[in-house]
Amino acid sequence: MSFEKEDKVVLHDKHSEYDGDVGTVTQVMETMFGEDTYIVSFEDGQEAGVDADSLEAAEEADVEVDEDDADEDAE
Repeated sequence: MSFEKEDKVVLHDKHSEYDGDVGTVTQVMETMFGEDTYIVSFEDGQEAGVDADSLEAAEEADVEVDEDDADEDAE
Protein backbone atom coordinates (compact mmCIF):
# COMPACT_ATOMS: atom_id res chain seq x y z
CA MET A 1 0.00 0.00 0.00
CA SER A 2 1.20 3.51 -0.64
CA PHE A 3 0.43 6.67 1.27
CA GLU A 4 0.21 10.34 0.43
CA LYS A 5 1.09 13.52 2.27
CA GLU A 6 -1.34 14.28 5.14
CA ASP A 7 -2.47 10.62 5.49
CA LYS A 8 -2.93 9.44 9.09
CA VAL A 9 -0.96 6.25 9.69
CA VAL A 10 0.03 3.86 12.48
CA LEU A 11 3.75 3.02 12.68
CA HIS A 12 4.75 -0.59 13.34
CA ASP A 13 8.47 -0.72 14.11
CA LYS A 14 9.58 -2.39 17.34
CA HIS A 15 12.85 -0.41 17.20
CA SER A 16 11.11 2.97 17.14
CA GLU A 17 9.93 4.94 20.16
CA TYR A 18 6.77 5.67 18.11
CA ASP A 19 5.83 1.99 17.60
CA GLY A 20 2.03 1.75 17.62
CA ASP A 21 1.51 5.53 17.54
CA VAL A 22 -0.66 7.43 15.07
CA GLY A 23 1.17 10.03 12.99
CA THR A 24 0.81 12.07 9.82
CA VAL A 25 2.77 11.54 6.61
CA THR A 26 4.58 14.83 5.98
CA GLN A 27 6.76 13.84 3.05
CA VAL A 28 6.95 11.07 0.46
CA MET A 29 10.34 10.32 -1.11
CA GLU A 30 11.27 7.86 -3.82
CA THR A 31 14.43 5.78 -3.40
CA MET A 32 16.79 5.10 -6.29
CA PHE A 33 15.11 1.69 -6.53
CA GLY A 34 11.70 3.25 -7.21
CA GLU A 35 10.24 2.49 -3.78
CA ASP A 36 8.54 5.12 -1.64
CA THR A 37 9.77 5.99 1.85
CA TYR A 38 8.03 8.37 4.20
CA ILE A 39 8.63 10.96 6.89
CA VAL A 40 5.96 10.59 9.55
CA SER A 41 5.39 13.29 12.16
CA PHE A 42 4.11 12.55 15.64
CA GLU A 43 3.07 14.84 18.47
CA ASP A 44 6.60 14.99 19.90
CA GLY A 45 8.86 14.22 16.94
CA GLN A 46 9.20 12.45 13.63
CA GLU A 47 10.48 9.27 12.05
CA ALA A 48 12.25 9.44 8.67
CA GLY A 49 12.93 6.78 6.04
CA VAL A 50 9.90 4.67 6.95
CA ASP A 51 8.91 2.10 4.33
CA ALA A 52 5.31 1.28 3.46
CA ASP A 53 5.55 -2.17 5.09
CA SER A 54 5.97 -0.47 8.49
CA LEU A 55 2.82 1.62 8.11
CA GLU A 56 -0.90 0.98 8.10
CA ALA A 57 -3.70 3.42 7.46
CA ALA A 58 -5.10 4.75 10.73
CA GLU A 59 -8.79 4.13 11.26
CA GLU A 60 -11.12 6.85 12.57
CA ALA A 61 -11.08 5.29 16.05
CA ASP A 62 -7.25 5.35 16.16
CA VAL A 63 -7.14 9.03 15.22
CA GLU A 64 -9.86 10.00 17.73
CA VAL A 65 -8.13 8.16 20.60
CA ASP A 66 -4.82 9.85 19.75
CA GLU A 67 -6.46 13.31 19.67
CA ASP A 68 -8.22 12.64 23.00
CA ASP A 69 -4.84 11.79 24.57
CA ALA A 70 -3.42 15.08 23.28
CA ASP A 71 -6.35 16.99 24.79
CA GLU A 72 -5.80 15.36 28.20
CA ASP A 73 -2.06 16.19 28.11
CA ALA A 74 -2.87 19.85 27.44
CA GLU A 75 -5.04 20.16 30.56
